[in-house]
Amino acid sequence: MNGADRYQADVDTILKKRHQFGADFWATPDGRIGKGSPFSTRDCLLMLIELGVPLSDPLLVGATELAFGLWREDGRFRSFLRGTIYPCHTIGTARLLCCLGHAGDERLKRTFRYLLDSQHSDGGWRCKKFSFGRGPETEYSNPGPTLEALDAFRFSDFPNRETRLDRAVEFLLYHWEVKIPLGPCHFGIGTLFNKVEYPFLRYNLFYYVYVLSFYNRAKNDPRFREALDSLASKLSDGKIVIENCNRKLRGLGFCQPGVPSELATRRYLEIESNLESR
Repeated sequence: MNGADRYQADVDTILKKRHQFGADFWATPDGRIGKGSPFSTRDCLLMLIELGVPLSDPLLVGATELAFGLWREDGRFRSFLRGTIYPCHTIGTARLLCCLGHAGDERLKRTFRYLLDSQHSDGGWRCKKFSFGRGPETEYSNPGPTLEALDAFRFSDFPNRETRLDRAVEFLLYHWEVKIPLGPCHFGIGTLFNKVEYPFLRYNLFYYVYVLSFYNRAKNDPRFREALDSLASKLSDGKIVIENCNRKLRGLGFCQPGVPSELATRRYLEIESNLESR
């Protein structure tokens, strides 16, 4: 397996963890692909894509088969072979498969329809697992999975044509406005959110602006422009400097805090390109 030459050491580090949970492709024997972040199946594959590993690589192809093996006829994905299926399981696996180049697969088309039909009343996506108890804030969708869902949908034909996605965009813009923790999992917008974070594994300012830049509903909204200005203010000589990453990733060269990141800057340039096309 080869990524861009300068990042081969990072690729090798990720590959060394391939069997760490007892099965292949960073999975567990019972099929869990979301366990062990930031070295779960989903996270490792997303990082390998960022590092330039081609989608045709046999390992990525094999991992794709594992992920599709969790698909159900109703369009949902299990995160593992048994247990309750939450919206974040379906959304996370759908996003991964889209990044792996399979947005046009008939199974994912059914997943897109399932997601559109299962939106919460505020336009986002929400589970009914109340780990933090119940309160007025838990009646809202979960902003993090909603952002990931829009990330998956950007690979489809739905953006800027499907009004239901505009509702999801509006929900996330509302979150920028109120900033309080929302949803059963209490996603908030505060100091940690506003630190530039890369790769895109968690709900944060950079990922938020990146995904919303694909949606016309956001591009001219003053709330989005505020978020964009906040991100742009952190540039150094036009480059993204990572302020925060999962501490377990600090041994990887491509996402070191405090230094300009070539790969993160490429994502920022995509934002600029998206805005020029509005």
